[in-house]
Amino acid sequence: MKKVLLMFDGAHFSKSAFDFVRQLNSLDHVLVTGVFLPQSVASSLWSYTDAMTGTVLVPVLAEVDTETYTATKKEFETLCIKNGMEYRIHEDAYDFALPELITETRFADVLVIGSESFYESSPSGINEYLQEVLQRVECPVIVVPENFEFPDNTILCYDGSASSAYAIKQFAYLFPELSRQPTLLVYAQDTDKIEFPHESNIEELTARHFQDLTLLKLEINPAKYFAAWMNNKKSAILVAGAFGRSAISQLLRKSFIKNILGDHRIPVFIAHRS
Repeated sequence: MKKVLLMFDGAHFSKSAFDFVRQLNSLDHVLVTGVFLPQSVASSLWSYTDAMTGTVLVPVLAEVDTETYTATKKEFETLCIKNGMEYRIHEDAYDFALPELITETRFADVLVIGSESFYESSPSGINEYLQEVLQRVECPVIVVPENFEFPDNTILCYDGSASSAYAIKQFAYLFPELSRQPTLLVYAQDTDKIEFPHESNIEELTARHFQDLTLLKLEINPAKYFAAWMNNKKSAILVAGAFGRSAISQLLRKSFIKNILGDHRIPVFIAHRS
C-alpha cells in the first residue's frame, strides 16, 4: 500500500486528480491524504520562502470562505468513502504553509497535484506556485491535467543523466502495476550522438522492471519538437527527472518538460534527488 498526498488549492476540487488517485487505488490500495489550501493561503504561501534563506514569515491570511472550504473537504471525504478508499485529511490548513507541506511530502510516497490554477498567470505556462512545489518537495510528484485518460502506456524520458535514471527507478519501485504496460524508453538530447548513453546498463535496469519495453532514439531537437512529438502519444504517463534542488530551474526554463507540463495533456511523473 502506498501513501498518496493529494493537494488541492483554494476552493477548487480537482476531479481529475482525485480520479487519477481513485484509479491507482483500483490497481493497488492506497492511503490518500487530502491537503486543502484555502485560496488565501494558496495564493501567498510560496512567495515568502525565497530559497528558504533568512527569516520565514507566516503570511497574513485574507478572509477564508469557510463554507466553500468545508464543502470541498466534504466532497473529498464522500468520494473516498464511496470508492472504498482509506483516507486522511490535513486538519491544520489555516496555519498551512510551505514548510508544513514539505514535512507532509517527507512522509508520503508521492504527491499528486491536479488544479489548473497552478498553471495560471504565467507566460511560460507554469507559475511560481508549481515551480516552488517541484523544487521543495521530498517525494516524487505527479501533475495531472484536468482532462486526461488514465495511462495504459508509459514513456520514460532518458538523457543519460543520473537524474533521469533516478526518476525511472522511483517510478518502477512505486508503480509496479503500471510497469507491466507497454513502455517506451526515449533518449532525447540536443546532441549529434546517436547511441544511448550507457545503453547496456539502462537496458539491463529497465528490462528488469518493465515487461513490455522498447528503446527509441529520437532524431529531433527535444527543446523544440519533443512536446509536439508527445502530442501524438495518447493515454500515456511521462516519467522525467530533474537536476536537484540547486538547478531545478533548468527543468522549468530550458527543458522540453516545461512544454509538456504547460500543455496540460498527459500526467507527468517527476522525481528529483534531494
